[in-house]
Amino acid sequence: MDSINLELNNLDIKEQFINVKKSEPLSIPTTAKSAASSIEDLNADFRENLYLDRMNYLREEISKINVKEMEINPDDLFDKFCDPENPVSIKFNDISAAAYRIKGGVENTPCTRSHMSDLTGMEIFFKKDFLQYTGSFKERGARFALLSLSKEQRTKGVIAASAGNHAQALCYHGKMLKIPVIVVMPKIAPIMKVSNCRSYGAIVLVEGTNMSEAKNYALKLSKMLNLMYINGYDHPNILAGQGTMALEIIEEIPNVDAIVVPTGGGGLLAGIAVAAKYMNPDIMIIAAESERCAGFYNSMINGKPTFTKAESTLADGLAVPVVGVNSFASAHKLVDKCVCVQEEFIAIAILRLLELEKAVVEGAGACGFAAILQGLLPELKGKRVVIPLCGGNIDTSILGRVLERALVADGRLIKIWVTISDRPGSLAEFCKLISSQGASIKDIAHERAWLKNDIFSVQVQGVLEVENSEKARELEMVLRSKYEKVVMGSYGGH
Repeated sequence: MDSINLELNNLDIKEQFINVKKSEPLSIPTTAKSAASSIEDLNADFRENLYLDRMNYLREEISKINVKEMEINPDDLFDKFCDPENPVSIKFNDISAAAYRIKGGVENTPCTRSHMSDLTGMEIFFKKDFLQYTGSFKERGARFALLSLSKEQRTKGVIAASAGNHAQALCYHGKMLKIPVIVVMPKIAPIMKVSNCRSYGAIVLVEGTNMSEAKNYALKLSKMLNLMYINGYDHPNILAGQGTMALEIIEEIPNVDAIVVPTGGGGLLAGIAVAAKYMNPDIMIIAAESERCAGFYNSMINGKPTFTKAESTLADGLAVPVVGVNSFASAHKLVDKCVCVQEEFIAIAILRLLELEKAVVEGAGACGFAAILQGLLPELKGKRVVIPLCGGNIDTSILGRVLERALVADGRLIKIWVTISDRPGSLAEFCKLISSQGASIKDIAHERAWLKNDIFSVQVQGVLEVENSEKARELEMVLRSKYEKVVMGSYGGH
């Protein structure tokens, strides 16, 4: 009989949770409280059904809303957890608590010595957080933020705006913890990431031409549906969760001299800076961001979060116009240096990581290593340096384009225009000469009609792959010794 009464009481509490109103606080009957003091006490099947019913309820409510025609007022955009007038600085105890709570739910990823150590003159270690289940460090903060919700908030669910990694992490751990999740993703979000979020069972809305618009929609919906909005780079619990990476780094790699942190909104930087400096004040904390959106650099100069126009960049995950107010408050006094990385070095970093470390890393995740390759941190020569590879979610099509551009920037893919004789065998002779220099022809074409002055000549255009930029220079010298008209596109070499 007791088991029957418990089941009936569970049904009562289930009905209460499903019909949570947007403007009404959650009311749980006393009988239900005695039957189940928390959602965790309910059996797995019941929690699953409760979660699914709440998701269905939210889907139905959202279907009644025309998101594009929502009237958004300034009050709708206020996020009480990220208040510019009252910024929150996280403490080491917050990070310690996060580490305890997320243990077992998030991977303790390896931190291994890099093959690039000898080439750079530094002892480099890569913290490989791209090996998390959803491919980025964002899982740390997302899981801790979800675990920190009240019972009422867990039942109602959460909402966020994200173009990718935060959305995926929140959706995945929401599913694991049976917490309803809605994400608003801008139209520029990669299809792969949108698809992944949907595969985790979350409600995914693709709205807004950019992240700013998507965030506005999400904040408005959070008020309409009475959901907590979780900022992916500035919610205090997100920052605390991200800081757990530093605890793992220092535990695994003794005597770290510096940590070079990819930086966008500043969440990872804040968490790592607070944890690392508490454990060892002598550790250098260096922020690395794309020069096409140097938000943290500009904020450091101005002493406060400063709007910075975000241009298109390979490190799209770092393209945040204004750094988080809590992130800046937590990090700015602890950061020793901030550097801005050129796009071509981000591309080369992705290439080097793929070739030498066998690691597929997105532009944002490779930004710290790119700062080393660009020579922006000469003071780290001979030092023990840890670089978080914090994300590996890069579209296959984009990866192909990035690698091609990286080969060009690295001086290994070159373009030539050579005028040769139009007699039979001349093209074969030209190709044989190219081959003799160890170059590989990737593409070749020849034109006759546009050579007006010499009808007995033809211009050959070719795309060649060579070992390095030095080999490209040698090839150019050989071609010029054989042919009068040789034009070679600029080749890099880093």
